[in-house]
Amino acid sequence: AGSRNALQIADEIDFLGASLSTGAGLHTSQISLHTLVARVEAALAIMADVALRPTFPAEELERQRKQRLTSLAQAHDEPTAIASAAFNRVMFGEQHPYGRMASGDEKSLRAFSAKDCKEFHSKNVTPANATLIVVGDVTPNAIQSKLEAAFGKWQGDKAAGAAAWPATKQVESRQIHLIDKPGAAQSVIRIGRIGPSRMTEDYYALTVLNTILGGSFTSRLNQNLREQYGYSYGAGSTFNLRPQPGAFIAYSNVQTDVTDKALTEFMKELRGIMGDIPDEELARAKNYVALGYPSNFQTTGQIAGELSELVEYNLPDTYFNEYVQKILAVTKAEVQAAAQKYIDPEKIAIVIVGDRAKIEGGIKALNLGVINAMTIAQVLGKIPKLEGAD
Repeated sequence: AGSRNALQIADEIDFLGASLSTGAGLHTSQISLHTLVARVEAALAIMADVALRPTFPAEELERQRKQRLTSLAQAHDEPTAIASAAFNRVMFGEQHPYGRMASGDEKSLRAFSAKDCKEFHSKNVTPANATLIVVGDVTPNAIQSKLEAAFGKWQGDKAAGAAAWPATKQVESRQIHLIDKPGAAQSVIRIGRIGPSRMTEDYYALTVLNTILGGSFTSRLNQNLREQYGYSYGAGSTFNLRPQPGAFIAYSNVQTDVTDKALTEFMKELRGIMGDIPDEELARAKNYVALGYPSNFQTTGQIAGELSELVEYNLPDTYFNEYVQKILAVTKAEVQAAAQKYIDPEKIAIVIVGDRAKIEGGIKALNLGVINAMTIAQVLGKIPKLEGAD
């Protein structure tokens, strides 16, 4: 970036006692800087180079490409990675961004060039499409001139228009997808259906609902599969709340010989959450969320992360102050309505990665649905041929 290569950037950041990182997700990219206040000007200069003047050297691109291809090859032996890729594809399809591996497949990893990176940066990294978040022992007057010095000359066209997203199709019947991993010591289970987006009006009710079902150590799923039966080290659930409708997922890695029994308990809990929720359990879940919320603001990095959510979803400035109040105001009727709306045990996709020879018979006996047997190659593609590998 700028006049520095990767090693020079790393050396200068280390000399300043700072840390600098970059990242990209399905909807946003970010650069994060953590530095001493006394050295913020020097650190900001390096950050600005990385943000505004990346050079995308060919040798660095090739290094990253090889790392990604190696990770993809390793994923063929990682049941959790296989299950995640299979679940997303089943939920969203290969044409939807959520249905594809964010880390790329072999074709995409081998295809793009440094020129592609430069064009993407030029088109998408613009001041109209960016927000600077500063958290620390600084005042606006003290920091603004330093930010202006680093980023004030940043120019660019208007932000690129949002691409059209494919429509999602809800799961219409119970379906089982079994990916064979011979010799697997555990079965990786993922169960779910399409859920809402982050901006759903049911956000607070869903937060409480998921806490009861699988969002805490004392949740129903974890108490059942881990504490009562010992089938797993842990079980849980989550709603992937994103700008576009994400997935509801119930999950666990269980011992191979109890795969069928674990599925029975999953179905029991998914059906059970549709019914009455005791007042004590509701109060415990709301208190768990409310009392844990302040811990999200303990460090400058955590505060910056929370503010990033505020920006990404255009949440009101009062959001943080009202959060606990709105969680505590959630009623039993709202939680039950959310369960009825977003969880349907008869219309779910069940993805299992495990030793098919050992688990298929037990799964069939449950009569949960037709089993679609798949290979790892059908999920991840063939193992990439790595340079220098035999």
